[in-house]
Amino acid sequence: MNQPLSFVVLSTGLDTFKEIRAALATDARARLLAGGDDAEQVSAEIKNLHPSAVVITLSAANSEQALKMIEKLSIESPQIAIISAARNASPDLILRSMRAGAREFLRLPVTSDEFKTVLDSTAEFCAGQKIAPKKKGRMIAVFSSKGGCGTSFIATNIAAALNAPTMLVDLNLQAGDLPLFLGVEPKYSIADMVENRVRMDDALLTSYVTPHSSRLSLLAAPREADSADDIKPEHVFEALERVRESYDYVVLDPQHTFDSITLAALDQADDIVLVLTLDIPAIRSAQRALEIFDRLGYSRKKVRIVVNRWSKQIDLDLQQVERFLKEKVAGYVTSDYQMAVTSINLGQPLVLSEPSSKITVEIKRIVAAIIGQSAQTVEEQPQRRKIWSGLFKRNSNGAQQNLDMQTTLSKI
Repeated sequence: MNQPLSFVVLSTGLDTFKEIRAALATDARARLLAGGDDAEQVSAEIKNLHPSAVVITLSAANSEQALKMIEKLSIESPQIAIISAARNASPDLILRSMRAGAREFLRLPVTSDEFKTVLDSTAEFCAGQKIAPKKKGRMIAVFSSKGGCGTSFIATNIAAALNAPTMLVDLNLQAGDLPLFLGVEPKYSIADMVENRVRMDDALLTSYVTPHSSRLSLLAAPREADSADDIKPEHVFEALERVRESYDYVVLDPQHTFDSITLAALDQADDIVLVLTLDIPAIRSAQRALEIFDRLGYSRKKVRIVVNRWSKQIDLDLQQVERFLKEKVAGYVTSDYQMAVTSINLGQPLVLSEPSSKITVEIKRIVAAIIGQSAQTVEEQPQRRKIWSGLFKRNSNGAQQNLDMQTTLSKI
């Protein structure tokens, strides 16, 4: 037995609505849920009723509005089959409706043979949606609200450490430089993907990304800063939704601000790696970020704090930092300036070029914790300094410096 198909109709008038309604009534598979000539009201009905298909009629008077509705619906509800319909439509109008996202075009007045063909195609599309639901890859955002903490380095190496098809996305739209970290030269960017998002398929998506290896690819930031001006938060949301349908993991490197595009990315992320260094400005910035996350309704389970450039020489008690942030630190990436800079200059992630380094071991441990797997090698966490160790095991100058740092931290 054929699966029932539910319809909502946006018509250009009562006569047109009656005609489409009569055509639907001739096929036992079709069921009309709602209809009307008010685009806003019909849009509300679509959201409430979740139909299998929507018929949108076009005329000289409403063509632009109808085409915008088709485009919006195809992006927001790709599982709905969109059928455009019109009387005496020009080839140009038919083509524009298909480019906007309509799957079928129905000529008015309705003929039984053409209507059956359209309905068969719609039924096939809807059956495919139910049989093969789209996958949703895990999204990890590596973020710091303060620049200079090494988020791009951490994001690149996390992406390289994931043993699965992974997309690294550069969301620093004005000044992204992730190609340098991977040693690649992208021909296209997220701006190209956004521009062609309506007709995006697997082949087109593949053409816009830059492969680094069989498992890691990059969706680069625009080369020209001006290209970023036309990218809106909803465009980023749509692009990321499409990317995660094709990759097991999506790693994001957003800007160091809480702008609308960054928030669109953080909202979608399953995990947020909050990166900081052990200096007062970075710690205070991390505290503010956590407060904003709380106001945004993000669960603290979604956030993992990672200390970058950790060194035994840093005169700052890690336990007091955790008490100040009210959150445990999930990872400590050792400071090794020369090794990190060399990997960047060579355009090769450190986890690939130096698989036995302390930085690699710790990043793999962080990745294993995020994805819920056991790391092959778990490096012992750095010894947490007690306040009194700085006071009694150093000379008087070192002790005073440590005490001053603790006092400063307690005041911020």
